[in-house]
Amino acid sequence: MPLVTSKEMFKKAYEGQYAVGAFNVNNMEIIQGIVDAAKEEQAPLILQVSAGARKYAKHIYLVKLVEAALEDTGLPICLHLDHGEDFEICKSCIDGGFSSVMIDGSKLPFEENIALTKKVVDYAHERGVVVEAELGRLAGVEDAIKVNTKDATYTDPDQAVEFVKSTGVDSLAIAIGTSHGAYKFKGECKLDFDRLETISKLLPDYPLVLHGASTVLPEFVGKCNDFGGQIKGAQGVPEDMLLRAGKLGVCKINIDTDLRLAMTASIREHFAKNPSDFDPRQYLKPARAAIKSMVQHKIRNVLNCSNRL
Repeated sequence: MPLVTSKEMFKKAYEGQYAVGAFNVNNMEIIQGIVDAAKEEQAPLILQVSAGARKYAKHIYLVKLVEAALEDTGLPICLHLDHGEDFEICKSCIDGGFSSVMIDGSKLPFEENIALTKKVVDYAHERGVVVEAELGRLAGVEDAIKVNTKDATYTDPDQAVEFVKSTGVDSLAIAIGTSHGAYKFKGECKLDFDRLETISKLLPDYPLVLHGASTVLPEFVGKCNDFGGQIKGAQGVPEDMLLRAGKLGVCKINIDTDLRLAMTASIREHFAKNPSDFDPRQYLKPARAAIKSMVQHKIRNVLNCSNRL
């Protein structure tokens, strides 16, 4: 089965009031854990690659690993570029086999963001590739993206309508209070659901995207800390809030930090118990299983997308 775009996935998700998981990948074990979980759950799946992942593992290795996953599982998989910062990286991924790209012009003035996004959309659509863009800025850190809380801005609903109409972009990442990374909230986590509802009403049947939506489960933070970690004060988005977002037009939820925590916790635990071990298979096998378990948890309890194929 060849790669698919997210278009049909999002149509079904919008109608079914659930979200599709977009999981960041960096190596073979992460890909295997994710696709094994999705296969078992019969869930739609987006595998996404950041610029940092492309530098780390190389574009061609990641594409070939995803092609292997397609052949191994028979799942419909969308391969997506996460946070493309300019036209060139989007073009490289489109030409290099990706079925979806994100152009992130959120740091630019509104009109410049429109112009850059439209340039990517025009190039992508001519080649059968879909495009995600971002309007508004999330606080936090993800790879090279670093936004201070004071610089974060929520998405303006009226601008969102103008942006979508002007660019023809296929989906839009919005800012309603989530944040990249294993971050700290000052007090209780609050998402602006009124803003989300307004945007969804102004853009009916249109797929919205949430970045920075890891729940940062305490069990994995605890394991990291118990076995040599120093992750303090981490707090994520409560799962019930993400479930609610999936009923209000959010069709794609990005998940990265939780995968890193699950994998790192497993590896740290292994070495704490087996300090003399030097066989990568012995610590990467349970790490892969931890990824699978985490993804199954997300599919069932956060995305509500089990048995949606």
